[in-house]
Amino acid sequence: MRIGELAKKTGVPARMLRYYEEQGLINPRRLENGYRVYDDYLVDRVGKIRGLVDSGIPTRIVADILPCLDKPQSIVVRDADPELRELLVQERDRMSAKIKFLSHNRDAITRYISALDEAASQSAAASIA
Repeated sequence: MRIGELAKKTGVPARMLRYYEEQGLINPRRLENGYRVYDDYLVDRVGKIRGLVDSGIPTRIVADILPCLDKPQSIVVRDADPELRELLVQERDRMSAKIKFLSHNRDAITRYISALDEAASQSAAASIA
């Protein structure tokens, strides 16, 4: 797919996709005429990159974290920013709180759906009788 299609599928502007390429976060193939071709797997990868960047993680660190999202492997830390650990701990804790909040809301919605189904079932049974 071309960059415009990737931008549309991911919601990430083409300019930002080019920046991700400059940073080595995505690697499109090049056709003989020099045009970039973005493979389908990059849709998911761009989503992961965007999530990390939106969390405040610098792209130079995103490059080190991305392989951990793709498959298990040993992590090699190079030139660690002294504030990086605290940033990552804060982000992890923020994500954990959000997951807890979303899980609670999901469970409440599930209970509400069950109550709706029960009410519909009782209503149908009452109309038959």
